[in-house]
Amino acid sequence: MKPDWIQLPEELLCIITKKLDNCFDVVHARSVCSLWRSTFPYPSCLLRPSYSFPTFGKFPYVSKKLCTLEKVPLFLFRVQTPLVADKFLLGGVGRDKSEDHMNMMLPSPIQCSVKVEIPGSDPTLMNIHDSQIFPLGHQYRMIGWYPNSRTTKYRGVAFLPLNKNGSEFVVLLNYTNDLLMLRSDEMRWMCLKETSEASCVDLVSFRGRFYATFLNGDIFAFDPYSLIRTPMMPVPDRRSCHHLVQSGDDELFLVGRFNPFPESDVINFNRFICIVSRLDEKAGEWVVVSDLGDRVFFIGQVGNVCCLAKELPDGCGLSKNSIVFTDEPGNVTYAYKYGVHTENAEDGTNCWRFSRENRVTILNTSSMVALRVERQAINVTLDT
Repeated sequence: MKPDWIQLPEELLCIITKKLDNCFDVVHARSVCSLWRSTFPYPSCLLRPSYSFPTFGKFPYVSKKLCTLEKVPLFLFRVQTPLVADKFLLGGVGRDKSEDHMNMMLPSPIQCSVKVEIPGSDPTLMNIHDSQIFPLGHQYRMIGWYPNSRTTKYRGVAFLPLNKNGSEFVVLLNYTNDLLMLRSDEMRWMCLKETSEASCVDLVSFRGRFYATFLNGDIFAFDPYSLIRTPMMPVPDRRSCHHLVQSGDDELFLVGRFNPFPESDVINFNRFICIVSRLDEKAGEWVVVSDLGDRVFFIGQVGNVCCLAKELPDGCGLSKNSIVFTDEPGNVTYAYKYGVHTENAEDGTNCWRFSRENRVTILNTSSMVALRVERQAINVTLDT
């Protein structure tokens, strides 16, 4: 006989409430029965706070239509389903709004789900009830910004609150060859006058300032009040394409990837290398590092994220102190590791280069990133 959880004494239910420290433990508890769903509030950290802004799809023309900025919590989680058995997913978890979720009379409705897309099959929403889940911070995304317009080239957004409750804020938007700015007290897009002559590559907010990298090698920090730019010195190798990766709220890294032999007649992407630097806020410069500790970086068009290798099981194919680029669908690549020896005598070891330990195949980059690490299969997805 199945236990009737509705008959559980109130004293025991109170004890259970105090023992649930993890937000997904609360999600699982809400799936027990209708009484538990009414007792345990949905975790606030899994909600997606949003803001309505004027759309920018036809900037500089003023639009009466609205778009939405949404704060998406990101997680690394392991799932056990027939579709993606024993795989690892990296992406945003959303509250399920299906009829099953809304029906409070069902014995165990879906509480959270993730959109999964496996090549050769239709996209599907997967229940994460039995998943192992690890938080990875959050990411801001714009919704409803004329994605089908040929003139629209949205490449990312950064949000910076100016007070504790987030009612005052500044938004910086990477749009075509410009950076657009919006203040909460004005709610209109304006073009930043002092920026770089080149297009922006990456844009983040970190510890009260905006940071941006550009195709010509420029790297600037922007004050959220004056929006005056400050060059980040010393300027790294200008041949590099620089990517910004946050490690929680504590550290900001700069990953430069470039061809060390620009004079070669044929570009060999397998010989590209990476130089990694860490932001020294007091000195206002980037300090080259050779060790990421237990971190693994994922860098791609849909965002750059950092996770801890110890949260991946042994033998998953990815190890600490490594970098994986996920921006080219259908390509076979490898994780970058520091100090790799090659057969070429002219290749130095004081940088990151292909480790060739495990082959990485980029399966998909549309609506999410999916990749497979061979020898020990692993799927990592970043939904958009």
